[in-house]
Amino acid sequence: MKTRYLFPNRYKIIGWILLIPSTLLGLLMVLFDYSFFKLNATVFALYDGGLFEPNKFLTLTKTDLADELIGAMVIIGGLLAAFSEEKDEDEYIAKIRLESLLWATYINYGFLLFSLLFIYGAGFYQIMIFNMFTLLFIFLVRFNFILHRTSKSFA
Repeated sequence: MKTRYLFPNRYKIIGWILLIPSTLLGLLMVLFDYSFFKLNATVFALYDGGLFEPNKFLTLTKTDLADELIGAMVIIGGLLAAFSEEKDEDEYIAKIRLESLLWATYINYGFLLFSLLFIYGAGFYQIMIFNMFTLLFIFLVRFNFILHRTSKSFA
């Protein structure tokens, strides 16, 4: 079956190679507030502002790019791992992919709604950081679990 919107199968391994180490590094950075490397640079910012500082628009700002780099690697790796074709992409796999994406969206927004109602302060900020990535992770877990389970039932 020809799919127009999926990456070629060869990108799946690249996605996993990017996703696994960057996820581990990202979790360690967020959970333990520790940066394994510093990548200080001056970058262009559309918006730079904070709670107790003036808002700046279209400006150059100095920042540590380590968390942005790891976040980008998680997103790119997750997209490549999740949305690359399987070796034998057929209608059944397309159905599993669609159901997994729908399921992941429901679970993700359920977590978000729960957090919105019951988590406050800095904890909610951390939940929002994780929420940027949970849709991809939930999709990957469910899609690969269903593929694995159905491949065993056919064997």
